[in-house]
Amino acid sequence: MFTTSLALSLLITICPAVSQQIFDVWTTTWDRDQLFKYTDLSPNPVNFVSGVPSAQADISIDDANVLQQMVGFGATLTDSSALVLSELKDRNTGNYWSILNTLFDPTDGADAAGLSYLRVPLGASDFSAGVYSFADDAGDSTLNSFDINKAPAYLFSVIKDIQSVNPYVKIHLVPWSPPGWMKDGGSMKGGSFISSYSNAYARYLLKSVQGFRDHGISAYAISIQNEPEHTDDSYPSCILTAGQEAAIGTALRGLLDANGFSSVRIVGYEHNWDDAGGYPVQLVEDAQSAFAGVAFHCYAGSVSQQDAFRNAFPGKEVHFSECTGIYGSDWWEDIKWYMGSIFIGSVARGARSALMWNLALDGNGSPKLPGTSSCGTPCRPVVQVNSDGSFAYHQEYYVMGQASKAVLPRDTNGAFGQRVGVSIDGGSAGDLVATAFVTGRTNSSDWRRYSLVVLNSDDTQGGSWRPSSIQATISFRGKKATFAFPVGVTTLTWYAS
Repeated sequence: MFTTSLALSLLITICPAVSQQIFDVWTTTWDRDQLFKYTDLSPNPVNFVSGVPSAQADISIDDANVLQQMVGFGATLTDSSALVLSELKDRNTGNYWSILNTLFDPTDGADAAGLSYLRVPLGASDFSAGVYSFADDAGDSTLNSFDINKAPAYLFSVIKDIQSVNPYVKIHLVPWSPPGWMKDGGSMKGGSFISSYSNAYARYLLKSVQGFRDHGISAYAISIQNEPEHTDDSYPSCILTAGQEAAIGTALRGLLDANGFSSVRIVGYEHNWDDAGGYPVQLVEDAQSAFAGVAFHCYAGSVSQQDAFRNAFPGKEVHFSECTGIYGSDWWEDIKWYMGSIFIGSVARGARSALMWNLALDGNGSPKLPGTSSCGTPCRPVVQVNSDGSFAYHQEYYVMGQASKAVLPRDTNGAFGQRVGVSIDGGSAGDLVATAFVTGRTNSSDWRRYSLVVLNSDDTQGGSWRPSSIQATISFRGKKATFAFPVGVTTLTWYAS
């Protein structure tokens, strides 16, 4: 691909009037015959030409309709994820770095997903070795006992290793519970937040941002509470009302701004689609200036409900921050659902990021917090790391890789892609879903990269299993390119002035 890109760059420099051509294609097919496979179409690229009739479907790109700026795709680096990766580093350094490079290398043309967004729990979650906060002394409202190093050292070490591979990686800090003494039950497991501790908790979150900074890790965003409408007495969790979260967020915003962290976003809600028109709307109504936006999870409701928040606050950011696969589910059904609901579906409804749950676990979906009822059917990570040092990538890796390739910077320190308008017409339009992006260049004279991500779910005919490619035209600036999309996910790119 480097050769293709260099040749294309030279061609553009010499002859800026050259027509657009599709050279680069990544494909993951339903039968796993191709798994995030790159194909260089040179010397026979697909050309955009005039006078071509629409095929079974026509995918129309409206690059005048520029939408949200993307910030990337990724997963959560829980304590457990960091532990299994750290243990792999000790056991088999080569495999450790192979995983990090495959997951995170953002280099244009690299055989890697280039994941660029990490959610990191503040304190214990259901995937930690034990229950802890950073200030466990009861009643310590002055936070004299605060100690960021109650987080395991391997958490910070793995984050820094990931950032050495991908300096674009953004860190989003999220607590699963305030310290237990700030809650009605006195425990981090379950219970509800006590409003009188709002200012103390805001200071606790500020200290967390400062603590990560002291480890050389800058926070891109912070949330107030993971899943604030859920409580479970088997792992850290907390009921936090929208009014309480608004008060904490308002206090935290002032503290961040006053202490040199004005660029750190506060992202609210962090819970399911089914209440998108309720809690997050009330939250932002109460504290609009404090919150950059909100984040959604997949465990109740459907992606279409995300529109309820977006319609209420079109100027606020939307993120999708958690969903997990489970062991034993159907590979291709997962691919279809992930793309339709998250990596195309949520993005098409305004999401700037889209993340899965655990980045890495073992083949049993472990280690988990002892005694937790979470993930009764074992949760599946993006990458499975086995006790013998071997590893395997799951379907979550392939769907995120397909999406990530479309938005990564084209140039070193360049911009991430922005979503542009796309519509699909024709007899087979119902079997396709798509999203498209434009990626700017560091040199304004270089052509911008356009990317298209397409799911073809046409796997049955007349009630019988019969996967069928769809011949589609891609309409762009009055010309069309013709491409046969296999059943699966396809990402393709071209360049234009």
